[in-house]
Amino acid sequence: MSRQLAFFALLCCWCFPARAEVSLRGAVLNENRVPVSGARVVARDALGRQWSGVTGIRGEFAITLPAAGEYTVAAEREGHFPVRGERADVPGELTLTLTQARELMQSVEVAGAPHALDLEATGVRQTISNTDILNAPYPNTNDLRSALRIAPGVIRDGRGVLHLYGSAEEQVLYTLNGFNLGDPLTGRFETRMSVESVQSVELMTGSLPAEFGKGSAGAMAIRTLTGDDRIRASATNFVPGFENRRGLILADWTPRLGLSGPLRPGRIWFSDSVDLQYTKTVVQDLPAGQDRTASFRWSNLLHTQVNLRPGNILHTSFLATGWNAPRSGLGALDPIETTIDRRTRQWFFSARDQAYLSGGAVLEFGVATNRTFGREIPQGQELLAITTAGRHGNAFTDAERRGGRDQLLLNGFLPSFSLGGTHQWKGGVDLNRVRYRQSARRTGFENIADSGAVIRRTLYGGSGTLRRTNYESALYLQDSWRPRASLSLELGLRADWDNALRRWDVSPRAGLVWSPARLHDVRIAAGFGRVFDATNLRMFARPFDQFSVTTMFQPDGQIELGPVVTRFTINDARPARPRYNNWNASVERRWTSLGLSLRTDYVRRRGARGFSYNDLPTSSPADRLLTLTNRRIDRYDGWTISARQHIRRQYEWSASYTRSRARSNTVVDVLADETSRVGDNNNNGALPWDAPNRFVAWGYLPLPRKNWAVAILTDYRTGFPFSILGQDGGIVGPVSAQRYPVFFETNLHLERQFKARGHRWAFRFGFNNLTNRRNATAVYNVAGAPLFGEFHGGVGRASNFRIRWLGRAT
Repeated sequence: MSRQLAFFALLCCWCFPARAEVSLRGAVLNENRVPVSGARVVARDALGRQWSGVTGIRGEFAITLPAAGEYTVAAEREGHFPVRGERADVPGELTLTLTQARELMQSVEVAGAPHALDLEATGVRQTISNTDILNAPYPNTNDLRSALRIAPGVIRDGRGVLHLYGSAEEQVLYTLNGFNLGDPLTGRFETRMSVESVQSVELMTGSLPAEFGKGSAGAMAIRTLTGDDRIRASATNFVPGFENRRGLILADWTPRLGLSGPLRPGRIWFSDSVDLQYTKTVVQDLPAGQDRTASFRWSNLLHTQVNLRPGNILHTSFLATGWNAPRSGLGALDPIETTIDRRTRQWFFSARDQAYLSGGAVLEFGVATNRTFGREIPQGQELLAITTAGRHGNAFTDAERRGGRDQLLLNGFLPSFSLGGTHQWKGGVDLNRVRYRQSARRTGFENIADSGAVIRRTLYGGSGTLRRTNYESALYLQDSWRPRASLSLELGLRADWDNALRRWDVSPRAGLVWSPARLHDVRIAAGFGRVFDATNLRMFARPFDQFSVTTMFQPDGQIELGPVVTRFTINDARPARPRYNNWNASVERRWTSLGLSLRTDYVRRRGARGFSYNDLPTSSPADRLLTLTNRRIDRYDGWTISARQHIRRQYEWSASYTRSRARSNTVVDVLADETSRVGDNNNNGALPWDAPNRFVAWGYLPLPRKNWAVAILTDYRTGFPFSILGQDGGIVGPVSAQRYPVFFETNLHLERQFKARGHRWAFRFGFNNLTNRRNATAVYNVAGAPLFGEFHGGVGRASNFRIRWLGRAT
């Protein structure tokens, strides 16, 4: 009898909660009826208790609740305005609409778009939204690369090149709406587009999803704005200004125009952005009349979305850009005669079709085409003269370069299923054809001592005409496993192959993200990912390019050594693919009522088998043979602590400190047209963009007076390293032994929004580099030179103003 009672009691304990539990089901969509995956949905009862769930690939969610009744539901996703206070009767179904965050153009008070906990990303992920890009007061406000400096872990060097998490620019995968946007030849981010056209930029590193490859340091994913059922128009900086820089000149002028809206309401939308840029450069260290140059850029980005039918959505993008820059490279140590006239063009087209199939499966098919053109024209055919006081003569490279990439993507999502939790399987194929064509002719350069004697002369021979094609393939499979709503595990496997290496390489990915049950606003994440770099066509094209012939002279003009012929070669043995092991860990705490989040991230990257050209013995003492090897090793460690708060409407502030270390055993890459020389045994040190300490803070804050706001940005970092050169162009002492002075910049702008003649306007004015600090970009680094150690370049305090038309007032 006692056994029967015990069995009956156990059966009651098991069955009673099962009958009491009910589910709230539904979907989260954006304003264009596209499912929003990864959104966090929270249900609260009258006692304030809460239960949460995360949407899947179709935007669907299911939250198990203890009892039927009325609940308050909220939903949030990074890059969208949150939904709060929705009422729901349970059991039942609910559809929520999240509006994509964009600049507010109406005067009504709305909830801001606070930073949402990301319960999907196991790696380090940061999102820069459209409002961040438009509100932060960075210099060159039309340049997306300049805007990215507000993110922790992102540094822009003196040449304007981006470095994410201590990496070289080509070690990052750059995508536009899911397609590879990197330069087909170098893999770098050479594209310009209007900042108003960008919906968001996601920066990722560490444990990347398996769909991301070809970027050992991470990925930068750009998403463009999509129109909605409302006509929106804006215009920025359409009134030119003037500045007094050694005389009255037309200031940098960057007019931009944006237009978006419906072609067919509820079904077809478009967004088009035009960006023009006139840049006037004045170099304070050059004599009057030879101290200035001007360049012109343009770009146009058109994006469309067509809802072919419910469950079938087509996205297309078309980007065209151009740049004409005479006297490019003008600087304190580089007068006009040494500059190059540059002309570049690019066009990029992509189309992606998403089909939401019956049964819960999703299929994506996409194609993209990227074409680039570059022309470099020197001012003459004289040899470039490198002296202890700067350079004169002519740049020695006259080249035309054309690149192209054709890409095909196929991604599939299986219906989610339950097995020890919820599983979402995703797999895909990525096929690429990359092409490069070059026609280059180089003259040469001379290193000249203080006495005026030539101590080294390098000339070039052979043909600089070449063509190369590479075919790339990748397969991946990933399981997003959610044992419970607060815990997610991500397990992935990726395989890459290309025609240059003719081998398959497999990279595993694993990570977890956890939000403790009693701490709903805490996120803990950790992960590991093995990532391979893309095969750089420029690296493999060097053996087919021109070769150099170098002669060394004694002070009296007699030949000391040479002529020495330097050639590049690739052995028959196939080199291994560069491999990087990435670890990451993150802890984040959010206070919802304050809109405040505090976060710390740690990133560790170890690279091995990197490509480099190294000296090999030759049978002739007059020859130097540089062979492609896998000897490069890179190391990066970075720890960041950051805080961010959204106040109301679009007001917010952010601050971060990063302590990092970026080193390599191949600091100086050996190129055919590299003017400095370094030995294999003296190439280990800090990378040129290494900045051990970096603090960046910015804010867009309301002022007591209505419709007035202040925008401020402060950027501090350790100066970049540089090497000391001998008069013959060789590196003296350890590589990267010296550093530039500390970089410090503060920008302060005031902005007023107002109505005039039925339209909304925003006028901003202020100063960049408020403290007038000359952050040097050039240095006399030739040992023994009279001006050795003097720093030059940089821009002092500069006024800034911007006027924007935000469309008709509502």
